[in-house]
Amino acid sequence: MAKKQATFEEKLLELEGLIRKMEGGSLPLDETLKAYEAGMQLSKALTEELSAAEKRMMELSGGQVQPMEDAP
Repeated sequence: MAKKQATFEEKLLELEGLIRKMEGGSLPLDETLKAYEAGMQLSKALTEELSAAEKRMMELSGGQVQPMEDAP
């Protein structure tokens, strides 16, 4: 049976949890490296999802929505 795809919010919560664990300083080096790698993968996936959502918003609005980095 296929594993259900995690939502954006679930991925963000997972990333935040990994960050808390690493900042706690109690993980052994090998677990810290695994957490860092997983965090980087989550960060990349989240960034890609945000970019796709922004692109879709631009398409739907006919280009009338300002990109988030340009917003006041």
